[in-house]
Parts: sequence; C-alpha cells; structure tokens
Amino acid sequence: MKLKHIALAALMATASAASAEVKIALDGAPDPKVSGTYNWVMGFSEVLDKAGMKVREMPRDSVGNEAEKFDQLSTGLLELSLSDVRAIAQVDPFIYGLRLPYMFDDAAHMQRALADGKIFDRVNEAVAGQDVMLLAIVPIGPSSGIITTNAAVRTPDDMADLRMRALDDAQIAMYKAWGTTGTVVPWGEVPAGLQTGVIDGYLNSPFVPISFGQTDFVKNFSDSRAIIPIRAVIASKMWYDGLSDTERSAVTDAIAAGNAATQAWLDVVSSTSLEALEAKGVTVQRLTDEERGAFRERSKQVYESGLMPSDDVKVWTDLSDATR
Repeated sequence: MKLKHIALAALMATASAASAEVKIALDGAPDPKVSGTYNWVMGFSEVLDKAGMKVREMPRDSVGNEAEKFDQLSTGLLELSLSDVRAIAQVDPFIYGLRLPYMFDDAAHMQRALADGKIFDRVNEAVAGQDVMLLAIVPIGPSSGIITTNAAVRTPDDMADLRMRALDDAQIAMYKAWGTTGTVVPWGEVPAGLQTGVIDGYLNSPFVPISFGQTDFVKNFSDSRAIIPIRAVIASKMWYDGLSDTERSAVTDAIAAGNAATQAWLDVVSSTSLEALEAKGVTVQRLTDEERGAFRERSKQVYESGLMPSDDVKVWTDLSDATR
C-alpha cells in the first residue's frame, strides 16, 4: 500500500505546488468559538489564500486515523495535518517535554520556549528521514483541567479512588504521582467509558466537553492547569520542498498568522471558557494557588520517573526557566 502511495505522490509532485490545493486534516469541529486549532487554521488559511494557495479543510477522521495521516504526509498525499504530538514523539521522544506537567505557565510561555530554544530546528532534523516536518505547536484551548463525571476534585487526595483516561505513558506517570490510576483509552471510546464507569474522567481543555457534546454526563471540571493541551501541525516534506521561495515565505507568514490568531482567541476565552462550562451545567472547581500547588509539587515525581532521559528533562526545564 505504501508503494502505491509513493507512486501516486511522485505523479503529484510533477504539478505546481501553487496550482494544487493545500489539504489540511482537522482535529475537531470547525468551530472558532471553542477550538484553538480551528482559529489557527483560519489565520493560516487567510494568508495562504491571499498568496494564491487554496486551503482545503479535511474533516476529522475523513482521511484516516493518526497513523494513516502520518503515512499520507510522508508520501505527499496529504499536505498538512493537525495531529497528536505522539506522531512526532514516536520518531523523536524529546518532544514529550511539552507534556511534562506544569512545565509552562501558559501557552504564550510555551511558544517563547519553542522559539528561543529552536525546538523546531532540533525536531525537524530528527524527523527528516520520515519525510515530514513540524511546522507549529497549537493549543487546543486554555490549560487543561481535571474533567470528571461525578467526583469534585480540589486536592490530589480527592482522586485516590478514580480511574482516569490517559493519553500515553506520560499521563499515566502523572496520575500515579497524583495518587490515582491512569489507563490509556482511545479518544473515540472515551464517551462510552465515562457513561459506563470504565473511566471516571480525563484531563483536557475546558472547551473539550462542550465541543464534543459531553456535558450531559461530564459534571465537574477542576481548574488544575497542569498541561497546555496541544496539537502538532505536521507537513509533508515532499510538499514543502516543492514550494518556490515565494510560496515558502507565504507559508512562514501563514504560520505566524495562525499562531497569532490562536493566542488572541486564548486571551479572550481563558476565563470565559469556565463560564461556558457552567452554562452547560458543569460545576467548576476554581482552585486557589495553594491548592494548585499541591498538584504541582506531586508532579515533580514525573520529572524524575525515567519517562524521559534526565538530560532532555534538563533542557526543557532550563528553557522554561529562561523564558518565564
């Protein structure tokens, strides 16, 4: 199948990049009210459209799952995707530093660290052999909180009897540090898991239960602000290498416009997102700095858990401190 993709991509490469549409696989509903990533797409697309590069939005899952999207990116059948960071981490685990709890104060702090640390240069050197490129890291929404069906969480001890959905080993390690249990559950299975009691909750941005229609059974949100929820904008290297200098300049400007659009949206919704949850009947636990500090203190165990090489952890913590 991959050979077939390569053959098709070779034929596609003969066409002018400017004359072809730029397909981007979305990660969720195209709703700028509740999606940081879609605000990024809108800002990005506006600049490319003006440069004569038409962007075509591909609905979530319409071009396949994460592995299938990565395969299409690497063979040039798909130009861009808003993907899970794991797609990059499977090649270069260094990027998992973005998921260390309480690494960044907010999304703006994260973006400063990415820029000052030249993280994109480092990562793209590591993933070049896969024929993909990391163009941007985009916040899904405001900082993640603890989303549960029944339990109201204000302290780590409140989670002792809960089973939480985890994205990956990094979140399992975080939940363990908090004194609770994590289990990896695919996103598509989360609603059923919450409603049947297989899991009691998960960690994500406050807009996620709203955008995915979960507020009928999600009833609590604790504003722990543990992690910036993010997606990776991954591009086909075959597509990017085929661009003219003018087109690459337009892509660079479009990335900056996308980043600015998402940050402007975050500046508005970081507080109103909690009110939006309450309007949907979800109880919001607004933690004090002292209460949030208890989660932060326990999270230090994750940094020393062996989840990442200690040298990589130091790179991220030094960078975070330098850009705070």
